[in-house]
Amino acid sequence: MADSGFEGFEKRLELHFTGDEPIIHMGLRQIDSNSLEQILRTVHCLIVSSVGNHFFDAYVLSESSLFIYPTKIIIKTCGTTQLLKSIFPFLNQARNLGLTLCSCRYTRGNFIFPKSQPFPHSSFKEELRYLEESLPKNLRYRKASVIPSNLPSHSWHVFSAADDAVFLHPNPEFLYTVEICMTELDRILARKFYCRPGEGKTGNSAGKEMTHLTGIGDINPSGLICEFSFFPCGYSMNGIDGDRYSTIHVTPEDGFSYASFECVGSVYDDPDDLVRTLKKVVQIFRPASMSVATTGAGHEVWTCIAAALDPLGFKCRSCAVDDFPAAGSVVFQTFTARRK
Repeated sequence: MADSGFEGFEKRLELHFTGDEPIIHMGLRQIDSNSLEQILRTVHCLIVSSVGNHFFDAYVLSESSLFIYPTKIIIKTCGTTQLLKSIFPFLNQARNLGLTLCSCRYTRGNFIFPKSQPFPHSSFKEELRYLEESLPKNLRYRKASVIPSNLPSHSWHVFSAADDAVFLHPNPEFLYTVEICMTELDRILARKFYCRPGEGKTGNSAGKEMTHLTGIGDINPSGLICEFSFFPCGYSMNGIDGDRYSTIHVTPEDGFSYASFECVGSVYDDPDDLVRTLKKVVQIFRPASMSVATTGAGHEVWTCIAAALDPLGFKCRSCAVDDFPAAGSVVFQTFTARRK
């Protein structure tokens, strides 16, 4: 492992709001571009590409992704960004729209280069202190935990907070989130995420080429993809399909290679759909080790994950579960390729 390099592991923040029905028709999607750019400057990233549909807007950032629904914001950023500094300005924008925060969830894996992280991300303790000071008092049900694993490079940091209404009725839409963190990518496959010098392609056009060459476009053929390639290497994409999103981020450098995949599902979905998706993702990167965090799902979902990965040569090394207000159950599994 290299002593220093680009931090691939993302920090992820999810904020849910509530408000009067006439107000929330467009809700947070009414935040203007200048205000968004100002918030992202505080975090130390910027918008490089975007797409939207009837349900939400998706932004590819210079460091990962942002999704804005009428009453929900999901932002995940990698590198040395200061993600939690977005809380105050997002709350201020929501307040101006007549919206009130009703739940918050913050998650991340283990940083590859923790000493490079700036305030307030230099430790989980510091992150928790910042979260506690930033969130309104109506989110009185709070819990933080580090879910361990048998792999020293993988653990899952979770903070969740909810108000009375969300605590009593969590996850009314019966949705779950799957977050996959992959390390030590196959070197040959990782080379596909490098730009060839002298071609003069834009980040958008080079990104589209990578989407096609790597097979990422085949993960969900019915979805609309917005992608971007970075120079000299790196790749990000957001996929939108109805009211659901998926996202991929790749840091291909040897010594600290990393890729992430995140998607949303429903407990009413056919589990085989998730199995097919996971198989396609893992075969694109063939990591030596990986973790999968499943939030808000039932037993059928996280058990089918191990079943999907076993035929691909991945052995489940650990599985741990914890419960959080608003988030429900979080199941954290780790896997290693049997070649190791």
